Amino acid sequence: MKIGKKLKVLRKERKLTLKELAEKSGVQIATLSRMERDIMTGTFRSHINICKALGVSLSDFYRDVEHEHKTVSLIKQRHPSFAHPRKSTIEMLATQVADKKMMPLLIRIRKGGHTHKEENKPGTEKFIYVLEGKICAKIGKEEYNLSKGDSIYFDASSLHALHNIGKNESRAISLLCPPAV
Repeated sequence: MKIGKKLKVLRKERKLTLKELAEKSGVQIATLSRMERDIMTGTFRSHINICKALGVSLSDFYRDVEHEHKTVSLIKQRHPSFAHPRKSTIEMLATQVADKKMMPLLIRIRKGGHTHKEENKPGTEKFIYVLEGKICAKIGKEEYNLSKGDSIYFDASSLHALHNIGKNESRAISLLCPPAV
């Protein structure tokens, strides 16, 4: 994602120097300079702070921003996966998720296992589709029992975890939007 040109235009429109924007946003001058020259993109948090300092919304900031990557991402091999001590594995189904609008995951939970408790940033949404088995989705204080073919969509800023309540391994596809990176 190339944000440099947009960042520089917004900064100049507000008649701010790099030093002034750094002071208002809390982002280092060197980082801002590199971002304007498309040497680095910065973090999502730095984008939020810059937008606040410039008085623009994130959606306006990202509107019409150039993307330097392909819009098609084909993956044919095993994906990076993260095993958790609670008998669950989460496998990433896309690469370079920081450049994407959603994070697709494959969740495997062995019999009696569960995922770790998770609470994402406000504004994050999650979709889960059960491929195999039976899963109890604990979201906030509520519990939702899901079987093969069931799905659930929820505000992922609520504390949540998935528990395998079936007799075999459970598998589910999950989409997190925006990606948690």
